[in-house]
Amino acid sequence: MWLLLSVLSCSPNTQQPNVILIVTDDQGYGDLACHGNPYIKTPNIDKLHGQSVRFTDFHVDPTCAPTRAALITGKYAHHVGVWHTVSGGNHLRASEVTMADVFKSAGYRTGLFGKWHLGSNYPYRPMDRGFDEWLGQGDGGTGTTDDWFDNDRVNDYYWHNGEREQRNGFAPDVFYEAAIDFVNKTNEKDKPFFLYLPTYLPHHPHTLPDKSWANNENSEVSNYVSYFFAGIERIDWNIGRLREALEKSGQSKNTILIFMSDNGGTAGVKLFNAGMRGHKGQVYDGGHRVPFFVHWPKGALSQNKDVKDLTSHIDVLPTLIDLCKLKLENEIDFDGRSFKQQLFNPELALSERTLFVETQRNYKPESWENTVGMTNEWRLVDDKELYNMSNDPAQTQNAIDAHPDIVKKIRESHEDYWTKVTPGDRDRPRFIIGHPDDPETFLTPSDWYLPNVPWNHAQVAKGSPQVGSWQVTISKKGMYRFEVRRWPREADTEIQGVPVFKKNVDAWDANGGIDKLIYGNTITPMPIETITLEVNGFSKTIEVNPEDKRIIFDIPLNPGNTEVKGTMFNSEGKALAGTYYVYVNLL
Repeated sequence: MWLLLSVLSCSPNTQQPNVILIVTDDQGYGDLACHGNPYIKTPNIDKLHGQSVRFTDFHVDPTCAPTRAALITGKYAHHVGVWHTVSGGNHLRASEVTMADVFKSAGYRTGLFGKWHLGSNYPYRPMDRGFDEWLGQGDGGTGTTDDWFDNDRVNDYYWHNGEREQRNGFAPDVFYEAAIDFVNKTNEKDKPFFLYLPTYLPHHPHTLPDKSWANNENSEVSNYVSYFFAGIERIDWNIGRLREALEKSGQSKNTILIFMSDNGGTAGVKLFNAGMRGHKGQVYDGGHRVPFFVHWPKGALSQNKDVKDLTSHIDVLPTLIDLCKLKLENEIDFDGRSFKQQLFNPELALSERTLFVETQRNYKPESWENTVGMTNEWRLVDDKELYNMSNDPAQTQNAIDAHPDIVKKIRESHEDYWTKVTPGDRDRPRFIIGHPDDPETFLTPSDWYLPNVPWNHAQVAKGSPQVGSWQVTISKKGMYRFEVRRWPREADTEIQGVPVFKKNVDAWDANGGIDKLIYGNTITPMPIETITLEVNGFSKTIEVNPEDKRIIFDIPLNPGNTEVKGTMFNSEGKALAGTYYVYVNLL
């Protein structure tokens, strides 16, 4: 589907609707009381459900970053270079137009409060992709390698437009408070706003600032799942707070409010999964069918009605362009399409099409691996299993032998899909070093192009033996300083030593208080005697002294593409690991 994008678009005025897009993390279709879950209380989301057009066959990708990429581009994740949550496969291709770009070009204020997961350095950060303001933690989550070392979601440090700052409170409360401040800004009331609110919750680890929040009254709910449900219930509370702020500011009627999740269920699926098979990471419906509600009082959308035809995340941007009447002039080849008409007339049938969902965390994509082809009635899973969703929604009866015509049709559609999405699909991202919009580039191992990379601080603390590299572009000629560390700066620890934690315990999960790292407490010293850095033909080895917390390499570089690789060695010259944390500045 082709639409046009303008850099001028329509003039901002009070008639343009605001847009708020709420995306929860790892909350399945069944993790809501309004969808029949008897173990959880979600009164504010239930209220929104009753006031909205609900899309009951709405699909995303089975994991985080691919869903986010497809959602904000209107294209399949595979089509825009996002195929993983780490290893560089989570970086949205720099040339793609985002939802924020579209709204900003139309005169909207744009803000993102929460999880981005589409790139951590220039030109992949939210500020580089159309957002006026971003407040978040690690690109992929709290505790990931670009996050503050000992964050645990309570009284943490945050990235705010590229700078670190500490904020008190529970992370989802902090994000919603910032969102409410964004809504209430008075100096720009003449502009509508686009607000993207993707919380890091209820993704594990399930930490809370108050253990009593996890006191679930139902004996069937384990302590672990109680913490998971408590995170959802806190988001629900914050949604109520946000809607109250919209009402008080007089903006509720002219705000399009969308609620959805980023993939199928996780911790709660064994208790209740709305009759579906599968969970996050799988291509059965339980892995990618999610709630999707749209509410806009002034727009006179239908309320308390369902759209039952097949829709997906790639349809959201084309629909918002259509619904907000944004004028466009540069062509965008969307994979999705608008469902604007169904917002007013939910019974109106959408034309038949075949959609695809896949999860391929491999370095050479394979046709039909971990893939489902979907129509309104059918699911072809891995080109081996066929399910009729009209009479087998639990996907228990493989009917592939009985319907060769259906299989043939979906296979033919997949050939077209595969031809479209695979060109350049494993191109590695390149961070631009020395650019004035990003004075310091922070290289961490989650972006190494390797299997099983250490993507969180706890894995690094254990001493992961992986050795990887980063693809970069040097923006201008000059002397570049590479500050190499075994521990991040804020840990303030010798390369050969281990951090001393002096935390006041203010966060708890099902195992107790978090007194070290959110993903684990195993801290391993490494006998690092030398560090070697290789950049664009430069190679130098420096001895590590017991008191050293960092090793500095100053390297003259010319503009162009190159690779950065650091390795830490023991006294026998054995490579122990790659350099986990590297800070790069143009001197």
